[in-house]
Amino acid sequence: MNIFLHELRANLKSLAIWSVIVALLIAIAVSKFAGFAGDPSMLAVLDSIPPAMLDALNIRVFNLSTLSGLYGVMFLYFSLIGAIAGALWGTDIIAKEERDKTAEFALVLPVSRSRVVAAKALAALVNCIALVLITWAVSLVAVRSYNPDRAFYDYLALEMRAMLAIEVIFLAIGLLLACTMRRYKRATAAAVAVVLVTYFMSIAVGLQEKLDFLKYLTPFKYFDAGELLRSGQMNSTYLLLAAVIVSVSLAGAFWTYNRRDVYV
Repeated sequence: MNIFLHELRANLKSLAIWSVIVALLIAIAVSKFAGFAGDPSMLAVLDSIPPAMLDALNIRVFNLSTLSGLYGVMFLYFSLIGAIAGALWGTDIIAKEERDKTAEFALVLPVSRSRVVAAKALAALVNCIALVLITWAVSLVAVRSYNPDRAFYDYLALEMRAMLAIEVIFLAIGLLLACTMRRYKRATAAAVAVVLVTYFMSIAVGLQEKLDFLKYLTPFKYFDAGELLRSGQMNSTYLLLAAVIVSVSLAGAFWTYNRRDVYV
């Protein structure tokens, strides 16, 4: 419990920074939405954007004169922010012991390595949940003047669950990398690289139908905003695949950390 609470306090600053970033993003998007709300003719500006780019970013799926359309596009940014935050929390919460030269102290505590990793992983998960709840709360406050309907609230709730799922996937991958790799700097760089590669992979899938098979390799496609809007639910196949990725990553993290040499 002491390790868990310590990690929560240690990551408050990071959570605050990510929360401010999300809040600013929402504030800017909603302020821009004022020019489009209920006036589709204002969307003519999109005609200047290449169709391929619109398809890659999934923009043509949404009606940007509605709140659901706006948040459909915003989910691209929410998912990317959540993925990077989750990956960094996953790697840093393990690697910082070596970075700050406190690994020796942490490992002489009367707890097993597995409990140390479990406490740190739980603290990082709480951060992920907190970021989603903050994103949700700021969104509700930002759009209240537009009198959203029930359909929007349901869609926003679905997006927030999808955002959390993406965060947890990359959190688990980040933990695995931090527990496996011998150098903390490389673990952090590798985690960010995984996020960016899979993100651009999802864009490539949108640009080329021939690359459709890649959608199984990028978590960003597991929770496609357009599909969430159309179906009103998350795809069970992708949820199962996400659960497998998280389970394997966590199992690998615990197994390798119990056997690795920790640099002090």
